[in-house]
Amino acid sequence: MASVLLPLAEGFEEVEAVSLVDVLRRGGIEVRMAYMEDNIRGNLVLGANGITIQADTSIANVVAEDFDMILLPGGWGGTYILAENEKVQSLLKEFKAKEKVVGAMCAAPFALKKAGVLSNNYTCYPAAKEEIDQEGYREDLKVVVDGNLITSRGPGTALCFGLEIVKRLVGEETYQAIKEGMLLDFCD
Repeated sequence: MASVLLPLAEGFEEVEAVSLVDVLRRGGIEVRMAYMEDNIRGNLVLGANGITIQADTSIANVVAEDFDMILLPGGWGGTYILAENEKVQSLLKEFKAKEKVVGAMCAAPFALKKAGVLSNNYTCYPAAKEEIDQEGYREDLKVVVDGNLITSRGPGTALCFGLEIVKRLVGEETYQAIKEGMLLDFCD
């Protein structure tokens, strides 16, 4: 079974995180949400819109070998924390070095850039592209796959992003079944 690490930091975009976890778990992928060790609420992480999510483990306990992919939801508050967190930045570099899949959406490609793992073919939330300030931004696609890097634009593209990850980690048959079952024919 494929496994995905989804770090959550205060200020994450709830729609993105929950949509991704839902679609990936429908695809049979194990998803573990990790909270930042400096979170004063312990494993409860407050999102950008006041919704609290209970994470599974501390980022301090995470070992890259246990996962096939690291996946960052957006939301500027959470993104800035992920971009400054030494463990998250180290994991991003390790996943890239080991040729594992790295994903980010909305503002979170900023954290990928900070780690030096953002490719020159990516997408993000349109307002985030100036702060990311890197060549290769694609505004014409909901999801961009560039080798082992997968990026997506924002809350409205989260389900399509999750589907693309299912296709990558599980396969076309499961991708099609979820796409049809969730009525996601707008995801291409």
